Amino acid sequence: QVQLVESGGGLVQAGGSLRLSCTASGRTFSTYTMGWFRQAPGKEREFVAAVDWSGAARSYADSVKGRFTTSRDSAKNTVYLQMLSLKPEDTGVYYCAAGRGNIPDDFWGQGTQVTVSS
Repeated sequence: QVQLVESGGGLVQAGGSLRLSCTASGRTFSTYTMGWFRQAPGKEREFVAAVDWSGAARSYADSVKGRFTTSRDSAKNTVYLQMLSLKPEDTGVYYCAAGRGNIPDDFWGQGTQVTVSS
């Protein structure tokens, strides 16, 4: 079992930046792929980014490539999502996830709100 807690969300103007953090409990953190998803009001949850257990392989949704970067620090059991050049369409609840697959979806955090104003 893995428990995930996100932090770092907030309100930012378009063009600004935020860094989200997700801290995991459990000794098996380093064996899981970690990912980020988001859900905008009235829309389905969508994949944003993922990083494999080693930190070497990363994947991104086309909508965030070149603006968002995900990384992990296994010593701190934490995964990060650095978001630059934010746009109003990036607004939503951002969820951290852990799992065994390339797109992790076995365990979920409670979510953190990101609001980008125009």
